[in-house]
Amino acid sequence: MRYEVKAVLAGQGTVLLELDAENKDDARLQVTARGGMVLNVRRRFTGWMPKPKLRFPLAHFSQELLSLLEAGLSLVESIETLLDKEQDAGVRKIIEGLLARLYEGVTFSRALESYPQAFPALYVATARASERTGDLPEALKRFISYQAQMDLVRKKLIGASIYPVLLLVIGLLVAMFLLVFVVPKFSAIYEDTSADLPWLSVLLIQWGHFVHEQGWLLAGAAAATLGVTIYGITRPLFRPWLAQQLWRIPAIGERMRVYQLARFYRTLGMLLRGGIPVTKALEMVSGLLQPHFRPRVQAAATRIREGKRSPVRWKQRG
Repeated sequence: MRYEVKAVLAGQGTVLLELDAENKDDARLQVTARGGMVLNVRRRFTGWMPKPKLRFPLAHFSQELLSLLEAGLSLVESIETLLDKEQDAGVRKIIEGLLARLYEGVTFSRALESYPQAFPALYVATARASERTGDLPEALKRFISYQAQMDLVRKKLIGASIYPVLLLVIGLLVAMFLLVFVVPKFSAIYEDTSADLPWLSVLLIQWGHFVHEQGWLLAGAAAATLGVTIYGITRPLFRPWLAQQLWRIPAIGERMRVYQLARFYRTLGMLLRGGIPVTKALEMVSGLLQPHFRPRVQAAATRIREGKRSPVRWKQRG
């Protein structure tokens, strides 16, 4: 359960914290364990909406860790410093786990593997490659640069997609307005004429009668459809399904293809610069692509492993 705790922390004054706890007493114990004094605790109601996933600030974490390492601190000292300054309970829990694993003597990459929800396989591979060369700061620089480039590409693609999506949404809203409010009024005018009307005009007249007589039923159906849509958006399987449907739209699908290939090539290049073998790198980055691309990458990795040349040719999905 989620709780909001108003507390006083040393050096920070009065703060408002959001914690995951079994009950109010557990939330109080979490704050007092950090040396704080609890002022108020109340449960945060989340309703039927699913619990939001923890978004670990990976880029920010990497940048701060790089700064501390370049300042001369050891890896353990750097993690301890990041733990002391962190306020978010979920993030603190992950950093505490990393620190505990490092205290046990495991490598940094193996410690990262314990938290796949925060550190993707690419980040773990970058850390593992740096352990071979003993240059973790350089590996972090490569990842931060890669992440910045990918964020820039993503922003450009989203910016280029806003206009067509906006036109599509406005067009649908205008069409709905015409069908619900304008067409029924014109249908009454056509109905008064005694001339033979085209079948489309007859269809408009019938639609007008339906809206006039079953308006509340139509409104209820629209509300139910909207509710089902909102509920579907909150489901885990909705986003993959939506991405698959967007891929079928030519204008949007082409931009998604360009983004996926750009991410694939840049990620592959970063892994190769970090010392990862090409076959292993291809296997790691194949998950970044849509399913219909992956067999080609796997085939290329197999042929390279066999000592053959296998250039991968990308074609737009038909």
